[in-house]
Amino acid sequence: MNEPVRFVGAGPGDPELITVKGMRLLQEADRVVYAGSLVPKTLLQYCRKDVLAFDSAPLTLEQTHALLKEGYEAGEKVVRLHTGDPGLYGALHEQMALLDSDNIPYAVVPGVTAAFAAAAAMNRVLTIPEISQTVILTRLGGRTPVPGKESLADLASHRATMLIYLSVQRIEEVVGQLGEHYAPDTPVMVAYRVGWPDQKFLRGTLGDIAGQVRAEQIGRQALILVGEVFGANAPEGEGGKRSKLYDKSFSHQFRDGGKNG
Repeated sequence: MNEPVRFVGAGPGDPELITVKGMRLLQEADRVVYAGSLVPKTLLQYCRKDVLAFDSAPLTLEQTHALLKEGYEAGEKVVRLHTGDPGLYGALHEQMALLDSDNIPYAVVPGVTAAFAAAAAMNRVLTIPEISQTVILTRLGGRTPVPGKESLADLASHRATMLIYLSVQRIEEVVGQLGEHYAPDTPVMVAYRVGWPDQKFLRGTLGDIAGQVRAEQIGRQALILVGEVFGANAPEGEGGKRSKLYDKSFSHQFRDGGKNG
């Protein structure tokens, strides 16, 4: 029986941020169809030298599907290599629909998305007690629209931690919509090509980040991170807020938080 097509998350760009499982599947693959516009070729170092590798950047959905189908029907081990995590802005749904229509089985291996890689690279966390316990991942609508109920301004009303993908080219519009609810001094960071050798990080506020982005000529492949958590200093966070998990007075099933805790 032929093996299923494997959708593998490559991570944000650093070849070492792929999962162990994803690396193993690349090592075993006979055919790899990779998103060359976002996945660095260095990820192919894990493949055998005789692997059939196809860059899907110039291809249509149907052409990409044809490569996956061809490999599956030939009995090959097929990997579809996506940037970040395949389930987030990865056009995964329509690829699975085509495989379903041809009765081709598939499986998904998750990857590290840029949001978490960026926070790690900048030594920041996305949630801090009493500051933010909610994270919103979103984008501006463009050629790919977003539902009206998910407008950036409406989501900003929660004043949670926000991670905004695929929108840096319209940074002024992002700032304008966020400014309906966030103060001008709200901390903002921009992570450009996180995990790549030329990665770059900008730190500022809602009031000045657009100028920084334009000065650095960043127009794509960047994530916008917004929220009070990004202004909190390690190790205890703004105002000395700490999680209760390791508080000596906090009891749970593994520890007695009494006088001897």
